[in-house]
This record gives sequence, C-alpha cells and structure tokens, in this order.
Amino acid sequence: MESPSRIQSYRDLKVWQLGMEIVEAVYQLSSSYPKDETYGLTSQIRRAAVSVPANIAEGHARAFTKEYQRHLSIAVGSLAEVETYLELCVRLGYCRADSVNAVQKMTDEERRMLRGLQRALRAKYRDLP
Repeated sequence: MESPSRIQSYRDLKVWQLGMEIVEAVYQLSSSYPKDETYGLTSQIRRAAVSVPANIAEGHARAFTKEYQRHLSIAVGSLAEVETYLELCVRLGYCRADSVNAVQKMTDEERRMLRGLQRALRAKYRDLP
C-alpha cells in the first residue's frame, strides 16, 4: 500500500490511476463495436469500467473505513463485469483477442492492487480502538 503521507487525494492512488487507464482502454476498444450494440454491450462495458475508479474515489472520500471497504468491494465486482464483457466481445467477434489481452493484463493488475488495498484497510480496521 502507498505511504499515507503522500496520499492527498484519491487521484494520488495508483489503483485509481490504473482504473482510469482501463476506462480509456475500454472506451477505445468499444468504439469499434457494432452500432446496434450502442445501448447494449458498449454501454454496459463502459459503465462497468467507469464504476471501478468512481467507487475507489467515492470510497476514499468516505469518513469510515467500513464504507471505503464496501466501495472497494463494488469496484472489484465491476472489474469482474469488465472482464466478462471483454471475453464476450471476443466470442462475438467484436474485437481481437490480442487487443483484449492487453486490457486484461491491466485488469489483472488492478484486481491485485484492489485486493491489497482491501487487506490493508482490514488490518487498519482491526487495529482501531
């Protein structure tokens, strides 16, 4: 986990920064989906991707560790949604597997970072009086 003295805002969190990179990659990738998917798969994958850094930011802004943990849990779930939609895109032939693999490497790293932050918060919560 990052040193608390350097963290002024959620924007300083590497996990949030990577989440934003994933959003950018998902938007770029989904821009080539068929037009009839605009309100279907395109919308779903984009909303799920945006949910990851949004929940990290919202959780970080909360006053209580338990609320932060809850928002991180939602972010992990949204990340799983993104991965599912990416797999579906390949299966439907909307994008190439090699394009999706690059994004999946990012989602793997994001999940590891989120899980690490969750562990750190659980430890902090246990140490509170």
